Amino acid sequence: MSLLRLLFNIAWFVLGGFVMGLAWWLAGLLCFISIIGIPFGRACFVIGELAFWPFGQEHVNRRVLHGHEDLGTGPLGFVGNLVWFFLFGIWLAIGHLAHALGCFITIIGIPFGIQHLKLALLSLTPIGRTVVPVRD
Repeated sequence: MSLLRLLFNIAWFVLGGFVMGLAWWLAGLLCFISIIGIPFGRACFVIGELAFWPFGQEHVNRRVLHGHEDLGTGPLGFVGNLVWFFLFGIWLAIGHLAHALGCFITIIGIPFGIQHLKLALLSLTPIGRTVVPVRD
């Protein structure tokens, strides 16, 4: 990890990443209450880690990454994303959008606002996606 990424991640964590990472983890804990929600909860913890330290990582579609469909990238993934959207996705997206707006007010916060927008889009339909390191 480069020094610049480390500095951006530390600033991100202090200026909003901590709050949104905890929100993702809370959603994950709520998903683990039911047996059916365990795959959703696991995804929440992976994306929560991305929400804590987003610089140097990105989210990609698993179908594109692996070259074939799996359970989360097919029709069941679509249904899962629909359920997710109404239960948790919209609320996490609103949280990320609110943080993005706060970041965009200042010029120095623009990179953080862009990361919040990426996470807001991811929070709407996270099923079938995975987090990978950015290739330099």
